[in-house]
Amino acid sequence: MSSNETPRGPVDSSRIPRYAGPATFARLPRLDEVGTADVAVVGVPFDSGVSYRPGARFGGNAIREASRLLRPYNPAQDASPFALAQVADGGDIAVNPFHINEAVETVEAAADDLLGTGARLMTLGGDHTIALPLLRSVAKKHGPVALLHFDAHLDTWDTYFGAEYTHGTPFRRAVEEGILDTSALSHVGTRGPLYGKQDLTDDEKMGFGIVTSADVYRRGADEVADQLRQRIGDRPLYISIDIDCLDPAHAPGTGTPEAGGMTSRELLEILRGLASCNLVSADVVEVAPAYDHAEITSVAASHTAYELTTIMSRQIAQEKAAQ
Repeated sequence: MSSNETPRGPVDSSRIPRYAGPATFARLPRLDEVGTADVAVVGVPFDSGVSYRPGARFGGNAIREASRLLRPYNPAQDASPFALAQVADGGDIAVNPFHINEAVETVEAAADDLLGTGARLMTLGGDHTIALPLLRSVAKKHGPVALLHFDAHLDTWDTYFGAEYTHGTPFRRAVEEGILDTSALSHVGTRGPLYGKQDLTDDEKMGFGIVTSADVYRRGADEVADQLRQRIGDRPLYISIDIDCLDPAHAPGTGTPEAGGMTSRELLEILRGLASCNLVSADVVEVAPAYDHAEITSVAASHTAYELTTIMSRQIAQEKAAQ
């Protein structure tokens, strides 16, 4: 699509029922139908890096199904994201479920190709292992990036059973590889028991700040978003969201649930408060629909991806207007 073409938007749900037709994200066109996109929504059906309950390999399609209810105007951000930029569903990155290292390489190569077209990525997981290759690819384009990591867990452990690539290790690897801006790293929504206090000590040495779910509850979404904006500044930002940052009441369909999490409202409000940040790509991971009830988790994840996509679309439109 050329810069002066009108973006092709979603199927009109006032004319074709939401439950009819293929479940692309938000009923948007496929990437092969529009040629190129400003934001490519891609799935990674991979969960071989989990340490407890499997099933996140089915998360991307569950999010797509739940996203049938999304509408084209986002009143919270006063924007019509699919009219501001071309957003398209790029399908799934097919990865080897039996070889983690090969899967990581495949995700990185596919992300390189998509980012090379000029698109930003909205990735639907899959387990959190996939954040590492995505960050590698984004860093090739932007240099070391700021990271906001919404999660019940730190995901900065060293290994599980000697494996260096798991859903609990991606951000330690990313720090070791120099692909993160260590002056602008934050966990949000963390809580629950750890293996020991050393987990927190190691995490702090890597440069991470922590906003716990209790901090969000006591201080409120606006104050937390303001703190995060100040920490990020104008750096290129990657946001990685493990849906288990939400309380199991709001996201039961996930592999490692922890009590005492954020509400979906708190998560969405924090994201809306980050609309001025330079969001270069994002992911939503760890949706495991086999443990879900009435699509609670998938609905929360689809709305989360919608807010992230809106932020990127607004920024893309602003950049095009300034050219």
